[in-house]
Amino acid sequence: MEAALQYIELYEQCRGMINEHSTPLLNQPREQACEDFRRLGLPTQKLERYKYTDVAESFAPDYGLNLRHIDIPVNPYEVFRCDVPNLSTSLYFVVNDRFYDRALPTAPLPEGVLVMSLAEAAAKYPQFIENRYGRLARSSKDGLNALNTMFAQDGLFIYVPKNTVVERPLQFVNILRADVDLMVNRRLLIVLEDGAEAKILFCDHAIDDRNFLATQVSEVFVGENAHLELYELEETHVKSRRFSNMYVDQQRNSSATLDSITLHNGLTRNRTDVTLSGEYAETRMFGCVVADKQQHVDNNTLIDHRVANCQSTELYKYVLDGEALGAFAGRVLVREGAQKTISQETNANLCATDTARMYTQPMLEIYADDVKCSHGSTVGQLNDEALFYMQQRGIPQDEARMLLKFAFVGEVLDSIRLEPLRDRLHYLVEKRLRGELSKCEGCRLCK
Repeated sequence: MEAALQYIELYEQCRGMINEHSTPLLNQPREQACEDFRRLGLPTQKLERYKYTDVAESFAPDYGLNLRHIDIPVNPYEVFRCDVPNLSTSLYFVVNDRFYDRALPTAPLPEGVLVMSLAEAAAKYPQFIENRYGRLARSSKDGLNALNTMFAQDGLFIYVPKNTVVERPLQFVNILRADVDLMVNRRLLIVLEDGAEAKILFCDHAIDDRNFLATQVSEVFVGENAHLELYELEETHVKSRRFSNMYVDQQRNSSATLDSITLHNGLTRNRTDVTLSGEYAETRMFGCVVADKQQHVDNNTLIDHRVANCQSTELYKYVLDGEALGAFAGRVLVREGAQKTISQETNANLCATDTARMYTQPMLEIYADDVKCSHGSTVGQLNDEALFYMQQRGIPQDEARMLLKFAFVGEVLDSIRLEPLRDRLHYLVEKRLRGELSKCEGCRLCK
């Protein structure tokens, strides 16, 4: 509780400053969020959804917060080029927790599409924000949601109007930049109206050798007949701590593909909750984790089938080396009346050393009788016979181990529908498995 108290005291001391450097619509829920945080505190490992990650340990240190919105000097084009060959994107930057509006793509967006600062959007277009902000990510249900709502002053807003197709993928580079240890609280709101289509890529990077603590709360609304592809790639460093809560709501005949790739980190805890609110909605969730040393990656998912005739597919694969710790807990909930549900959940894990640890907990909770649902998990080591076979044919042992690991995660990488991104991730994962990404070197890795 001591870790939580310092944030309550900080908020009470700085609430005026926090409000001054944000906007009234984002300020409105702060007091209630503070009351919720007093009641809930930081999640503990006694809670089922947090049993594999000690949240308080990451939040205990004294981090700085940029509550005055002091300008941090950075030219994202100089410090980072996150290009994917042959993938033409509209490229945007978020520096710490603020939308960077000094470097915007020159290619025009379709009419009515908005990509901008969340605080600016709340001031200019409150009709798009007020009925959605905090609706999925309720501060009363999760202590991290409450903490983020207390302190988040800005973030990112993406809006795609009805029947609009954004052909060019939207790429966002989240840059952690500071001269001192820093905590950032980022908020994302993504809205696809009925019939809209968009492809979105997030790349997380840290460019300074500092301790970073990042909370990110994302609310994603996918309208009727809308189609979303959302990809997240994390390549930070061992001093970063990331706590991400994403909430997705899908309406009738919508589809959402959610891919999460963790290639380098310190501690990562991703929560993804998907609600299928309309019939014939489809969700595809994929995750790939490559971790070594003492890295920690915890993915916790919930797919809530609330209505009939929906489909979900979930596949997460981990490759753990060194003393890395991985955790996956995936729950598929089929509510009463959600007949004709089709759901498949798989978690496969490879522990390449005796000291790597993996905790896996796939779950099905079904209250309907006409469904096709399955789930399963495996934890294993490299196949000695396959290694021996490859060495017999002249492949060095290290190369053989790398090839087996790469083949293991290939199914997740092949699920990526953007071909240039898929090819690039094949390249980056191979480099990571060879140990070439053991230290984050900024954009030089992508050249």
